[in-house]
Amino acid sequence: MSGVRFIVVAALCALSAAAATNSNAVTFDKQVLPIFQKRCQDCHRPGEVAPMPLITYQDARPWAKSIREAVLTKKMPPWFADPHFGKFSNDRSLSQAEIDTVVAWVDAGAKEGDPKDAPPPRKFVEGWNIGKPDLVLEMPEAFDVPATGLVEYRYVILPTHLTEDRWVQATEIRPGNRAVMHHVIASVREPGSTWFADQKPGVLFVPRNTYRSADLTQGIANFIPGQQLRPADDGGPRTAVFLKAGSDIVLQLHYAPNGTAVKDKTRIGFIFGNGPPARRSVGRNAALVRFTIPAGAADYPLEAVSTLPYDCDLLNMTPHAHLRGKSFEYRILRPDGTSETLLKVPNYDFHWQVTYYLQTPIYLTKGTKIQVIAHYDNSANNPRNPDPTQIVHWGEQTTDEMLMGYFNVEVAPNSGLP
Repeated sequence: MSGVRFIVVAALCALSAAAATNSNAVTFDKQVLPIFQKRCQDCHRPGEVAPMPLITYQDARPWAKSIREAVLTKKMPPWFADPHFGKFSNDRSLSQAEIDTVVAWVDAGAKEGDPKDAPPPRKFVEGWNIGKPDLVLEMPEAFDVPATGLVEYRYVILPTHLTEDRWVQATEIRPGNRAVMHHVIASVREPGSTWFADQKPGVLFVPRNTYRSADLTQGIANFIPGQQLRPADDGGPRTAVFLKAGSDIVLQLHYAPNGTAVKDKTRIGFIFGNGPPARRSVGRNAALVRFTIPAGAADYPLEAVSTLPYDCDLLNMTPHAHLRGKSFEYRILRPDGTSETLLKVPNYDFHWQVTYYLQTPIYLTKGTKIQVIAHYDNSANNPRNPDPTQIVHWGEQTTDEMLMGYFNVEVAPNSGLP
């Protein structure tokens, strides 16, 4: 063997041995557990929405091959934003290095390693994440969630009994049983509103009427599986939401049975500021409530537009459709004629309601339009489609459809809003 050839072969053998050593060196305790703590355990822990915990090696080892497939296909963690558009502070997708580490761990036999190498267990908050609330509203009666089946959206009206206007500094929704809660949306019903005027406060109900578009812009909080909240600061100016005296809070509750019949009694807590904040947070929505999706349509487009009535900073976006939802796109159309795509969700998943928080808020001038474009798959190729032979219209139930382009903005407290 020539000297050059020997050197090349020796180098290749050394690289192969190094790769094998590196692969074999990947253990759960040292390399994989930190990834699970950072990216997975918000949902994969007892009492949360995921089907199994990933807290310990004993939890994870039986699922090693499934975990490998989930990270390679990027099915988990659930994050659906196209990385070519927008930068988001809550991006929980795995980096390529993290994917490679998990795959190497499984391919090398999913070894545990030395427990001494493991990071300390994450501490999860059992009480209020935002701190002790100044006001807590709770469903008066628990709801019986069945073990199986489709549960229609439930609503409940909770009076605040506030006798003066308040600035809400932080809000948190805490389901009584998070394992069966798909999402909760809390909206404000201000005094004089006729929204659900025929319903009795404190009693859960299934609405039979449709929204007016004006009723869809008054969100104040939501709950989704894996959601993380920051504690409220003690004093000082910050973004806050204005809550009029005498307002009611309307909860929309979407239950997802998991095989065991349970009860739920959801609460919502508020922390109030000591005065007007530096910025005021406002929930808005680009919604379309009148549409028809033809039977069998595989890629049917719908569009909604909301025009901003003030200068503001855009904070986040939350696309919402039902089982036929296929993709979403958020664009801004500026008064000068320029446009920009802020968010693309090429594979929308109804079972994960994700809010995308911009890494840096975007300043938008009065008259800017928020355009939301959604596509729907009402064909037989959609495995989630309840019935591809049906024409589909707007409706509350998952067998109907929605086009909701929720977003939040910040404005000056004296911006002239009511």
